[in-house]
Parts: sequence; structure tokens; C-alpha cells
Amino acid sequence: MEIVGFVGALLMGLSLGLVGSGGAILTVPILVYLFSIDTLLATTYSLFIVGITSLVGATVRAGSGNINWPMTFMFGVPSMISVYLSRSVLLPLLPDVIFHTSYFILHKSLFLLLLFAILMLIASYSMIRNHDEHSELSHKNGQFNPWALIYKGLLVGVVTGFLGAGGGFLIIPALVLMARTPMKKAVGTSLVIIAANSFMGFWRDYALHHLIDWRFLLQFSTIAILGIMVGSALSHKISGDKLKPIFGYFILTMGIYIIFKELFLS
Repeated sequence: MEIVGFVGALLMGLSLGLVGSGGAILTVPILVYLFSIDTLLATTYSLFIVGITSLVGATVRAGSGNINWPMTFMFGVPSMISVYLSRSVLLPLLPDVIFHTSYFILHKSLFLLLLFAILMLIASYSMIRNHDEHSELSHKNGQFNPWALIYKGLLVGVVTGFLGAGGGFLIIPALVLMARTPMKKAVGTSLVIIAANSFMGFWRDYALHHLIDWRFLLQFSTIAILGIMVGSALSHKISGDKLKPIFGYFILTMGIYIIFKELFLS
């Protein structure tokens, strides 16, 4: 199972390198199901893994000029604030047992996993859609609305802070459709925002750092970094738009599996 988990880490990095989104959303399920890490702690692990992997990917793309820095700050600053508040306020508000009956107990870990599965279904829909419509719609959009982008940044921060997911599937469409950013720059900009958000969330979890197996975390992160470097190199030869629907169907399958397993098999 651990070997499968490390292969998953490689695929996660490949996805981020090739299409700029989707891969990070696999990190928590891999940690929970293949490495038996508690769900809440897995979100902390995920924040570090996604952060360091995205930072490497962003560094690779920065050399090609594929980062829109004004959009990075406009989207990223509200997003980072939202990440901090989510980890500081929202997560502590969740009780250990959220709901229970004689036959069913919805505890915090299960609730987070189900939220994660729902997020995977939403992400898969975003990836399966024909990505050409992003380019088409971006030309039809009216005047650029910075407040809409700030609002989207706050929303992405909640997703990252609450679940430890990067949110690239939300960031890239927002940059393309709302800010009319070219796709290659949207991917590079997304990686910078994901890295900043993830490190903010991981830093906020300083109280959990003593529970982390740092050797394992660095091993997993190294494999994911290898994946994103390979993916970034291949992105010049392979169209990420063609691979995105395939990866979307994989995430859709995983999301359905998690819901079915947790509600009917556990």
C-alpha cells in the first residue's frame, strides 16, 4: 500500500506540472487510505506537500515568464488571509461528533472526508468540461472586475484552509475568465498562489508539528517534486488540456468511491 501511495505522490506532482490543478486534491485521500494518517493531521501534511511541490513548479515556470505577478497579489493576499482564518476559526469550531443517531455517527474526520469527496466531484466536473470554453468565454467577458477576483480568492482560501487542497481547479478558471489571463500564465500564477496559501496554512498548524513524521513527509514531498518537474518538462510537448478530462474522470471515480466506502462499507 505504501508503494501505491508513493506512486500516487508521483502522479499528484505530474498533474500539477502538466495541467496546474487537480493533483493536490488527491493528497489527503492518499495519506488517509494508503498511509493510515488521521484526516485532520493529513490536511496539515497536505499543506506542506502541496506547498513545496507548487513552489518548485512555480519556480520552473517563472523562468519562462509565465507568472502574472499583479494577479498573484490581487488573488493571493485575500486567499492567504482566508486560509489563516479557516485554520484558526472554522476548524476549531467543528465538534468531534457533528451528528449521530442510533445507527450512524458523523464525526469530524468523516465529515472532512465527505467534504473532500464532494470537492473532488466539483473539481472533476471543472476538469472534464471542454477547456476550450475558457478561452472562448474570456474574450466575451466584459470589463475586468477586481472585486470578483478578490471574492474568489477568499473562497479558495477557505477550501485550502479547511481541507488542505490547493484549489487550482478554482483559481485557473477565475484567472482565465475573470482576469482574461492567458492559460500558460494562469497555470504559473495558480502555482504561486497555491504555494503561498499552503505554507500559510501549514505555518498556522504549528501546534500539530510535533506529531509530524518529518522523514516520511520529506520522502513523499521529494517524490511529488520529482513528478512536478517531469510534468513541467512534458508540458512543452504534451497538451495539458487533452490530459485534463482523463484526470478529471479519475478524480470523479475516486470521489464516488470515498462517499460509497465511508457511508456504506465502513
